[in-house]
Amino acid sequence: MTLLPARILAILVLPVLAACASAPKPQEPKVVPGYEAIQDGAFFIEAVPEQYLFEGNRRTEVAYAGDEPPGTVVVDTYARKLYLVGEGGTATRYPIAVGREGLSFRGSGVIGRKAEWPSWQPTANMIRTRPDLYAAYAGGLPGGLQNPLGARALYLYRGGRDTMFRIHGTSDAASIGHATSAGCIRLFNQDAIDLYNRVPVGTRVKVRTEAESLALEGPQMIDAYGRLVPETPENIAKKERDAAEIARQEAKDRVAAEKAERKRLAACERRGIAAEECPRPVVSGTAVTVGTSG
Repeated sequence: MTLLPARILAILVLPVLAACASAPKPQEPKVVPGYEAIQDGAFFIEAVPEQYLFEGNRRTEVAYAGDEPPGTVVVDTYARKLYLVGEGGTATRYPIAVGREGLSFRGSGVIGRKAEWPSWQPTANMIRTRPDLYAAYAGGLPGGLQNPLGARALYLYRGGRDTMFRIHGTSDAASIGHATSAGCIRLFNQDAIDLYNRVPVGTRVKVRTEAESLALEGPQMIDAYGRLVPETPENIAKKERDAAEIARQEAKDRVAAEKAERKRLAACERRGIAAEECPRPVVSGTAVTVGTSG
């Protein structure tokens, strides 16, 4: 058996080594500090994807111009922000999602109860008005990752009575910063845990009026992605650019979908399958977010 000359062997081996060297390494998703994955008792909370933690939509220490004393929780449903007032004109600002029930309360109350991984039950009125959505949960839903109250809940009381106003976590990270069809005030689960650990029962909670929000936060607008941002000339111009880009992408997606549909039907025709019996691609189910009024 003759040995290959070293030069020839090197030439033969080189493409193999090059292929190995050029193999792309899978990129780990970027984790934003403060929003890492958490093992919380029996439940594992996923890290919040970076795409939902855009500027203004993450927990931040900010200067605060309100006149509430330190330790007060201030909820601004119009600017979709929650503040925990600190010392020396500062506050911790949390982004929130605001549901229909979250718009029904104004003024002040106190945190009368706190719960970790709370259970949830729709009210009789919710079941009566939307049986299609709530009837299945009439017996209640235990605490857990699928529970709409998330990892923590703070219950607002006034005059010793439960107001049905809740500040709570959610596993629906995409909803934070947006208006939602149901529920009260939701935070990322990581933020709900942070706030829960910092405020005791008896903490005063103030919910701003629209006039108070406008005076302190300034006018707000909805951007092209449905997010609330300050109404400035820059953001107005950006909304127009983003809307045009979204329209272009939607047009490309429609063309791609139509092409895929023609290919699907052509493949069935070649196999002698009628168009009405031609199988469609299987689409994975989507999660349902339930209201949080209970």
